Amino acid sequence: MSEERILTERRGHVLVVTINRPEARNAFDAASAQALEAAADRIDAENDIFVAVITGAGGNFSAGADLKAAARGERATTLRGGFGWFGKPPSKPVIAAVEGYAVGGGFELCLSCDLIVAARTAKFGLPEVRHNVVAVGGGLFRLPRRMPYHLAMELALTGEFRDAAFMHRWGVVNRVVETGEAVEEAVRWAEALQANGPTALAASKEIMFHSPDWTDEEAWRAQMVFAQKALQSEDRKEGLTAFAEKRRPVWKGR
Repeated sequence: MSEERILTERRGHVLVVTINRPEARNAFDAASAQALEAAADRIDAENDIFVAVITGAGGNFSAGADLKAAARGERATTLRGGFGWFGKPPSKPVIAAVEGYAVGGGFELCLSCDLIVAARTAKFGLPEVRHNVVAVGGGLFRLPRRMPYHLAMELALTGEFRDAAFMHRWGVVNRVVETGEAVEEAVRWAEALQANGPTALAASKEIMFHSPDWTDEEAWRAQMVFAQKALQSEDRKEGLTAFAEKRRPVWKGR
């Protein structure tokens, strides 16, 4: 069995997070959730991590919850919610790089990310109903925000899987690549995002992530809670100075 359930690798200002239980199709037990929470905490805590990429080892993203562990009474949840992530994803942009199966909680993990790169052979779905389980990891309210209601309902009630082309056509997946190329494409995209100010990236992500909970009247005030950090940051001063001096900015994430 995998000794480290979650692996992390720094690639410059990008943190690549790998779910590392290939023998269980990267299904989550309690220890996996705790380890993923630690990775999420690291993404939030380290200023020089600007963007994160999350993927799975062994050719699959994640088959969701470890049902054997659940049958033993284990709960794959932490203070951040299910899988150590669902309720409170990192505050910085996260790209899901999907190979193979992203089903059940694995699909819900994708839906809690900000961008999705998927291999052509990737499969997505919410099969919980097949086991008389309810998808309570956010899929039942996040999916209908990202694709037409009746299509989301079809996936939720049938438990059927759909491929990357289908998810791309309906706006759930951003980019489709050849099998085996999802991580490298996601990292390239994460590196390209670094042309932009990291504190502004984080603020923009947080405002969009929380905005479904706000009325228009509330949004004018609530967005400033997240925007102020970027607007008062060293990076904002650097961005304006670099523009005036006609040079590329040197971001610090603070």
